[in-house]
Amino acid sequence: MTDSHHSHTHPIILAASLALIAFSLRTPITSVGPILLEAARATHLSAAGASLLTTLPSLCFGLFGPLAPMLARRVGSERALLWMLALLTAGTALRAVPAWQTLYLGQVIACFSIGLMNVLMPGVVKRDFPEHVALMTGLYSAAMGAGAAIAAAVTAPAANAIAGWLGDGKGDGWAWALTLWAAPVALAMLVWSTQLPPAQTQATQSRRRVRSLWRDSLAWQITLFMGTQSSLAYIVFGWLPTVLRMRGMTAVEAGLMLSLSVVAQAAASLLLPFALARLRDQRAVNVIALALAGVSLLGCFFAPLSTMWGWVLLLGVAQGSSFTLALTVIGLRSRDSDVAAQLSSMAQGIGYLLASSGPFIAGSLLHATGSLHSLAFLCLAICAVSAWFGYAAGGRRYVEAAVRASGT
Repeated sequence: MTDSHHSHTHPIILAASLALIAFSLRTPITSVGPILLEAARATHLSAAGASLLTTLPSLCFGLFGPLAPMLARRVGSERALLWMLALLTAGTALRAVPAWQTLYLGQVIACFSIGLMNVLMPGVVKRDFPEHVALMTGLYSAAMGAGAAIAAAVTAPAANAIAGWLGDGKGDGWAWALTLWAAPVALAMLVWSTQLPPAQTQATQSRRRVRSLWRDSLAWQITLFMGTQSSLAYIVFGWLPTVLRMRGMTAVEAGLMLSLSVVAQAAASLLLPFALARLRDQRAVNVIALALAGVSLLGCFFAPLSTMWGWVLLLGVAQGSSFTLALTVIGLRSRDSDVAAQLSSMAQGIGYLLASSGPFIAGSLLHATGSLHSLAFLCLAICAVSAWFGYAAGGRRYVEAAVRASGT
């Protein structure tokens, strides 16, 4: 860990702390899909309102993620992460109130904090693990996937169990089930609070600004690769359970299918870095991942339900690979941690804004047509565009950016 502000911390402890944070970065999102119909019914959300709810994560990531470098320059990446964990705990807990206003407010607060942490993490990894960027990116992507999978699998059964304990049939159990995911965030916050450097260390950190990144074509290719594959991911997070319920599955079965897919994402994220270490560049594997995503989505939409477990596993492998690849190229295409942090802000800020349109368009198509064919066409088109930008971003080269010291 060269030039690390965590020189007092053992690398394994630091890696475990980052994985614990990553575990909670998707639980507020994947917990919504399996109980979306119940939440919409209980809070009288319209079809457009439900579509907007599934769009909030990527929209907030895009709008608020670019604030992360400014916050990190002021208080340091470690304290910025701690503050965002506290905010994420509060936003997730707020969803206990079974009303559409608190559901939206809690989701916005949670996604605001996640958006900033999304941007901060690649810079921290590049700085503290400069020789192991792909491995560490795979580790925290896998932890993120594990949290997402558990939330997708557990939320609907928990909602049913809580509703039974409350004796209200299927009334407000969904709201309490959503609130359960504040607990692992609070744990991550407590553990991370022990990793903070001394305050005087923060005061001496260099303040460097990255210029001309927005004029670099490779930076834009990475950004559009991140945005298009994320759009596909949030369509799956937000609408795959609903699609499967439309096809005849129960809420619990649909949640388990999403969970199985995300488990495969986590496994792919963990194993992929070992394959990347043997590759000269990432162009071929980026294209293959998106091609597999398109094929497996067609299977999820139209194949017999008895074969669904195979299709969701393949989808998870494809999407876990494409997400890890999109994060990894941020570090691999950057010469240092300052460039990585700013490229992360650009790729995730603009990328997630682009991605935010995906779930909303998907929901609008489903409600307008009542058919899965239009949604399938949308997903295949996104796969093709993402594969194009993934190929362009996968070449072995660096973004061109000027790094200068800034005034305090």
